[in-house]
Amino acid sequence: MSYTLPLGSKAPDFKLLGTDGKYYSLQDFTSDYLVIFFTCNHCPYVQNSDEVTRRTVEKFQEQGVSFVAINSNSANTYPEDSYENMIKRMEEHRFPWVYLHDADQDVAREYGALRTPHFFVFDKERKLVYTGRAVDSPRQPEKITTYDLENALEELIAGKPISTPLTNPIGCNVKWDGKPPHWMPPEACDLV
Repeated sequence: MSYTLPLGSKAPDFKLLGTDGKYYSLQDFTSDYLVIFFTCNHCPYVQNSDEVTRRTVEKFQEQGVSFVAINSNSANTYPEDSYENMIKRMEEHRFPWVYLHDADQDVAREYGALRTPHFFVFDKERKLVYTGRAVDSPRQPEKITTYDLENALEELIAGKPISTPLTNPIGCNVKWDGKPPHWMPPEACDLV
């Protein structure tokens, strides 16, 4: 069995606290399509591609796509990734997505999140149709040549099959509580 949620799987449910002080679960997102992405506060791959992600969100929100960001990183490993710092980051940047805290890291395990950022796209039945990276150069946006997330969303909305449903996420590994900063579960490997 692969570590990351296999294509065609139903989206695992969750109940997580948002930076707005409210709890959210899957049922709170009733749009046609759903993008869940694992992210954090400190990762340079995240920080350098946040504005690229913002443009993608703004482009597709009006086409029936909801975007949910989840921070599963341990604040014990990286204090910058604490819930309090998530709130500060949202206040500072005003990102157009919901930002949720996976304090016990259970949701990251359920989805098989490998890196920050790591994107999961679900269709109307909440079945996984794409997982991996958003772009091919998140740390250096000026070098981006491929917009995998946008391509997948355009095909999904058009009712076409996703031509590239699986890519390797590019970024820092998820920071697991009680483990060294660069540790990954032994069964976690690249997607393709």
